[in-house]
Amino acid sequence: MRRITRRTVLAATAGAVTTSAVSTAAAAAADPTTATSEGRQAAPGLSPVLRTDLLTRVTPRNNWLVVAVAVQYPHRIDLRGGVIPPSAFEVEATVGGRTAARTVTRVYSNTAAEVDDRPHPGLPGEHLIVELDPNDSNARAAGTDPLPLDRAYSVRQVADVRTPGGETVLGAGPFAHRNDDVITPVVDDFTAGSFTDSAGFELDFRLYRPAGFVRNPQTRTRYPLVVTLHGGGEVADNNMTQLTSNRVAVTFAKPERQRRDPAFVLSPQIPLPRPMDGPDGTDWTDPKVQAALIELIDTFVSEYSRVVDRGRLYLVGLSSGGRGIYSLLAKRPDVFAAALPTAGWGDPAVMEKITHIPIWADHSVDDPVVPYREGRFGKPGTWTLMNALETAGARVSRGEWANDLPKARFEARSRALLRQARAMCSHVLFTSYTAGTTPLNPHLAWAQTYENDVVIDWLFEQSR
Repeated sequence: MRRITRRTVLAATAGAVTTSAVSTAAAAAADPTTATSEGRQAAPGLSPVLRTDLLTRVTPRNNWLVVAVAVQYPHRIDLRGGVIPPSAFEVEATVGGRTAARTVTRVYSNTAAEVDDRPHPGLPGEHLIVELDPNDSNARAAGTDPLPLDRAYSVRQVADVRTPGGETVLGAGPFAHRNDDVITPVVDDFTAGSFTDSAGFELDFRLYRPAGFVRNPQTRTRYPLVVTLHGGGEVADNNMTQLTSNRVAVTFAKPERQRRDPAFVLSPQIPLPRPMDGPDGTDWTDPKVQAALIELIDTFVSEYSRVVDRGRLYLVGLSSGGRGIYSLLAKRPDVFAAALPTAGWGDPAVMEKITHIPIWADHSVDDPVVPYREGRFGKPGTWTLMNALETAGARVSRGEWANDLPKARFEARSRALLRQARAMCSHVLFTSYTAGTTPLNPHLAWAQTYENDVVIDWLFEQSR
């Protein structure tokens, strides 16, 4: 990004800084038969490790987890149809000053440092993937802030890895290897930047740029822009947890979605100390924050005017991010093509300003944090706001079902609601989740929202 005037900074950096690969000298000395050409196997004995990386994943409900360790060798590992028992490897995590074992669930070779989710995973390759149980109590990669995971994990091979014919492929040894880096698919594709508005207030942000634009910045293609507004729990100075605490931004940047709907994804983060001067004590309605957010969006669209489709700007957000959506739509009713507010609340008096904007809202009936009807800080919840929209003239299509349905059934219900909306020429949809059906906490209504292809497809269909 080039420099922006008016005391504004858009500073973006791509990628992560990785440490150099480390091997234990004693292990290398003890292994005089290391193979380096592709297709050859290491001879029995110790096998040199080039590097070890943690593989993490942003999940819909459990946030950011360490799900595997990838161990890279200088030679190709071919098990010839064999299976590696999980007991062949031991993994320990040292997090928060406490060291505890992680549960190994699967081990297999692969061509890259990535998890293979197939029932029968793996391919002959230079990497060994040691999968870990995501339900381990020490599986988390972040609390309020990212945990210090640099060299926090150790992995040790405690039994020889053999082919079905008995040939040793990888020999066990006494040395444990600590992770050199942390790999988080999709999240690592976001650049990190900051924006200082004309009043001097700074917002950090993360930006995903579609692959077609990265390959050819001179492209004539115009892409939608998705702006994600995080919840109150992600107010921080780390420029990370707005991506990793919930799968909001990740949903729009994951490869399968980008293949269908390539788009820019802009994810700002509200800084500490927590601004709470808004009219109802929230963050995205804080005057300083909201002014900076509006200026950030306007500046981004201006700077990228040749490749951003101004008719397809979308707002998505959860909890206080949902509150921010209702407020921002009312302030800028002619800017956004559609919005997805989840578990939000707002001011019924401004709903008349946004009756023309396509909205698909959702909320758990038994939400204890942002009550479904009463809302928060004296401003009512989604049920009341949808009634206000209806009173103002919008046609609202409503549906209610369980929030713990399997994906196929969940999407079938969403598809039926969408058919209903189209039949009645409605562009406002409202999904309520039956009491007792939202896993973990009734406030976390969004876990299925951004995994729902029907909803996301609907969003990208909207344009001004």
